[in-house]
Amino acid sequence: MADTRNDPVVVIGLGRFGSSLALELTRRGTEVLAIDHRQKIVQSLAGQITQLATADSTDLEALRQLGVPDFYRAVVAIGNDIEASILTTSLLVELEIDDIWAKAISRQHGRILNRIGAHHVVLPEHDMGERVAHLVSGRMLDYLEVDENFALIKSRPPKDYIGVPLGESGLRRKYGVTIVAVKSQGEEFTYATAETVLTYGDYIIVSGKTDSVERFAELP
Repeated sequence: MADTRNDPVVVIGLGRFGSSLALELTRRGTEVLAIDHRQKIVQSLAGQITQLATADSTDLEALRQLGVPDFYRAVVAIGNDIEASILTTSLLVELEIDDIWAKAISRQHGRILNRIGAHHVVLPEHDMGERVAHLVSGRMLDYLEVDENFALIKSRPPKDYIGVPLGESGLRRKYGVTIVAVKSQGEEFTYATAETVLTYGDYIIVSGKTDSVERFAELP
């Protein structure tokens, strides 16, 4: 499978959620194409995001002209215009975007987005733009900032630490992180110990300073 971690991301809709997501992705070094139909908002972000465009995301030809079909990953961050959100998401599905994230303003809206082909649906009251940026741009499967500089992440184990007891891995010394729980296929999460040996297919919960867990999550 190709490594898509550093692939550019298209963010459609630059309200509070979309703007914070696009800015955080940019801060993390991800190339972003940000699109909104409101020229004033696009102009206000000039110089802060890699690429900006004023366009109608419900226009298939406009998306094609902006090169959206070339993106692996897209986020529909449109605000309260449910019709535009649904139509934009359906056009991304038509363009065969591999990984579509869509913002929902209600669980019913979210179910519709799932049905038409969104791969991930986020509810902004639970998923702030900064958090989603970590998930969109990295290998993390979930991310929770516990304090200003301390986070928990859910991820897969890096290949170099497969088959090695955690007590012998030197993870805390090298990366400043701790694997606190492990879930093997068909089982529930259980606390990790020094004797725990990670295998392919495991899920892990990792804790540490935000920069440290981000760096750890980038390991192949």
